[in-house]
Amino acid sequence: MKYRIVITKVALRCLDAISDLKVRKQVMEKIDSLADEPEKRGKSLTYELAGYLSLRAAGQRYMVIYTVELKEVTVVVVALGIRRGKSKQDIYQLAKKLIMARLV
Repeated sequence: MKYRIVITKVALRCLDAISDLKVRKQVMEKIDSLADEPEKRGKSLTYELAGYLSLRAAGQRYMVIYTVELKEVTVVVVALGIRRGKSKQDIYQLAKKLIMARLV
């Protein structure tokens, strides 16, 4: 069964911010691969991001954070970017803010 992939506006902006076209293409290919068995491809997240999964892309550098909606057979890409530890620009920090503000 193929899943429909939905990319949020925030994730699209993050994707557009990747200036290297080769890396952008690699990230998009990884997102497209989520159409088949997305639950098995990603790593389950915990704490504030429980219910979401993350997938490494573009040479393990970028992270794609997404959720799977089984009833609607949909994968929703919430955010994507680089893991930067405890920096405010860390992709997990951005995802937490979006979820806490109920913007996704």
